[in-house]
Amino acid sequence: MSGLSLSFAPQVSWQVMAVLGLAVLVLLALGLVARRASALLRALALGLLLLALTNPSLVKENRTPLNDVVAVVVDHSGSQSIGERPAQTAAALAGVRRELAALGHIDARVIDLPKADSFSHGTRLFRALSQGLADVPPGRLGGVIMITDGEVHDIPPSLQAWGVNAPLQVLVTGHKGERDRRIKLTEAPKYGIVGKDLTIGAEVLDSGADFEPVVVDVTHDGKPAGKIHAAVGTPLEIPVKIDHGGPNIIELSVEPVPGELTTLNNQAVLTVDGVRDKLKVLLVSGEPHQGERMWRNILKSDPNVDLVHFTILRPPDKNDGTPVNQLSLIAFPVADLFGNKIKDFDLIIFDRYSNLNILPEVYLDNIVAYVRHGGALLIAAGPEFAKTDSLFYSPLGDIAPASPDGHVATGAYGVSLSKLGRRHPVTRDLPGWNAGKPDWSPWYRRIGAKMIRGDDILTGDGKPLLVLAHEKKGRIAMLLSDQMWLWARDHDGGGPYLELLRRLAHWMMKEPDLEEEALRATATGQEIRITRQTMKSAVPDVTLTAPSGLTRVVKLRKVEPGLWRKQVKAAEPGLYHLDDGILTALVNAGADNPLEFQDVISDTHKLAPLAGASGGSVRRIADGAGGRVGVTRTQF
Repeated sequence: MSGLSLSFAPQVSWQVMAVLGLAVLVLLALGLVARRASALLRALALGLLLLALTNPSLVKENRTPLNDVVAVVVDHSGSQSIGERPAQTAAALAGVRRELAALGHIDARVIDLPKADSFSHGTRLFRALSQGLADVPPGRLGGVIMITDGEVHDIPPSLQAWGVNAPLQVLVTGHKGERDRRIKLTEAPKYGIVGKDLTIGAEVLDSGADFEPVVVDVTHDGKPAGKIHAAVGTPLEIPVKIDHGGPNIIELSVEPVPGELTTLNNQAVLTVDGVRDKLKVLLVSGEPHQGERMWRNILKSDPNVDLVHFTILRPPDKNDGTPVNQLSLIAFPVADLFGNKIKDFDLIIFDRYSNLNILPEVYLDNIVAYVRHGGALLIAAGPEFAKTDSLFYSPLGDIAPASPDGHVATGAYGVSLSKLGRRHPVTRDLPGWNAGKPDWSPWYRRIGAKMIRGDDILTGDGKPLLVLAHEKKGRIAMLLSDQMWLWARDHDGGGPYLELLRRLAHWMMKEPDLEEEALRATATGQEIRITRQTMKSAVPDVTLTAPSGLTRVVKLRKVEPGLWRKQVKAAEPGLYHLDDGILTALVNAGADNPLEFQDVISDTHKLAPLAGASGGSVRRIADGAGGRVGVTRTQF
């Protein structure tokens, strides 16, 4: 379409042009009154000059009308992968493309919502629509078509809220009368106190059952934790004991029913971080020495530590005949602490304690039983450990990881990590380690000992300094020097005593991050990070099983001594199982109890008000919809 027109672009404003035109008319009138023959010629010349000032030009316009834009939003979210929905979606999209092409003067813009985008936030079709039309002027938008199952989680109060002023047509996949059973979390705590029960709220919902009895299976870190009998639609309170710090993966599952849409939402996964209320520590100090206050100061400075400090005031060489029961200023509740209440402590520390029969052997037997049933014992030894009254020659010797050789070495020596210590999570990458040349101050005394079992992770002059060992369900550590206080006082630059003792305490408390042999996985969005901690020189491949049952083999890569890692992409949300033939682990990819699968029944009602208000409609593809759509036509 074309046209010819005259255009003016005056060199001065139209107001000035009007004044000049009036002046020309006045001059013409005066010339005519005076009967001057040149008046008309002069007026004509001035008129042509004024016309030139208007800068006239002939303009030829070529106009081409722009096509209307119709947005076709295709839902590929997780719930759209169920049953016949992918095939229905593909067929509907092909039909819409044909119909829009037949209309002519229509630009179809297909906007896909990827499955991965629904991992954490559900189906956000209107967000995708807004992003897909960011470069389209509102006046060019002729209509919006959505192909979805109707389960949309960002429905606005009006289309205008997203800058859309066009009819909305919705083509819904699925069928009428669909059935699905699912379990819904109604109370999902993020934290729990270690050793205490946590209550999880849940409800079993079924679109085709009325209070039908069901059984809910509860697992904790992949191990059975109980069965709950419930009725559909009845709120449940499920107690689960948090038995360790760090992530606790709780899974609730209900048996499937014939003909239901999917079993993916028959499970609900919750990750609970276990935290300790307070660490209860019993510190038993023997012979006074310069490092005694270090232990007390460290433990008292931590508000999460509840400390009971028991000091033996009588030195080993005091033989004045004073009865032992007369040496205490007050009656100390020894029988209570080392009897009934010993199980209440998380950690017992013996600091330079000599076996002087202050504590009867029956109490030391109680400590041995306490360790073997899951308790933790740290022996910080001094020269007394090499003598005949050593704790090794008491019942505690049965669980000691090293035996005294009778020698006490003196003189400066460097503290270093052993080969095992470079792999062990307690000492690996300690601050100041500097690739085999630690920037730590020397110590000046070492208690000679022979390894019985366990791992010597710190050494001095090649001899064991810090030994860690497992004792049935419990753990024991032995520090074969009383010189750590030099690091605490920053002698000759000091050393990482706080970090070392923190890690040591956490290892004894069985914190998962400090296990010598561990398979762990963490998920951030679609990325799963697999970590294998080991004391060995090689690790097996890991088999990763997706929620749908698909498996893949993952080969880990060594990143530092004792630590192997690999990052992989999760193809679908849900609970993944990891197995390397020795250890297993669980990780939940995506949000706990993901919104996308909370309700997968196709719905024609949620978008109906929005479509109706815009002049559109909502129709099921299975009922024959999917071809003809209504759009407005705007000419430019």
